Amino acid sequence: QVQLVESGGGLVQAGESLRLSCVASGFIFRINVMGWYRQAPGKQREVIADISSSGSTKYAESVKGRFTISRDNAKNTVYLQMNSLKPEDTAVYYCATGFQSDSSFMRPTFWGQGTQVTVSS
Repeated sequence: QVQLVESGGGLVQAGESLRLSCVASGFIFRINVMGWYRQAPGKQREVIADISSSGSTKYAESVKGRFTISRDNAKNTVYLQMNSLKPEDTAVYYCATGFQSDSSFMRPTFWGQGTQVTVSS
């Protein structure tokens, strides 16, 4: 069965950095698109970034230039490096896999359990 396990969340101050990790199992990681989403209290879940099987990346405007998604196919792991964090980045961050799209963000079909990121001002 597909499993996605996130880690790396925590409490940081504005301007600091965090790196999230997501270890995948139960499917052929290297041929699948991977993505990061987040959900803040009272808001809908939103896409942050995705990375295709070939390594092409897409980013939401709100994080472009601050966040970097990457993948290590040998470790079945996708990362989200988050720099210059802001209080508005506070949310639960989810890893996902699903269907790749060339023209828009991926369509997620499986989710991890999420990891909390809190940014204090």
